[in-house]
Amino acid sequence: QVQLTESGGGSVQPGGSLRLSCTSSRIAVNSRCMGWFRQVPGKEREGIARMTPDGTVTYSDFVKGRFALSRDPIKNTLNLQMNNLEPGDNAMYYCAAGQVLSCSGDPANVVYWGRGTQVTVSS
Repeated sequence: QVQLTESGGGSVQPGGSLRLSCTSSRIAVNSRCMGWFRQVPGKEREGIARMTPDGTVTYSDFVKGRFALSRDPIKNTLNLQMNNLEPGDNAMYYCAAGQVLSCSGDPANVVYWGRGTQVTVSS
């Protein structure tokens, strides 16, 4: 069974930073489209950033240069550095593994999901 495990969530004040990490024992992070989504209760899950196997990264507009997606093939981790966090970033954050030959921000194309890690931004 494929598992994606997230870590790094927590509570921070506005303007603070968090680094989320995702790892898998069964999927190589550079073998397929990998990314992060987030969801708040009552709203649809939305894509944050995604990376193709060749390393091309696409960000959603709301990131506004605050987040950075990276991967470490040796540690087999996918990382999301989040800076200048805002209350609007409050959500459950999910790691996602998508297709091998295509990479989109549509949740319907995600093959595997992590269980999520909560991010809370509050003063």
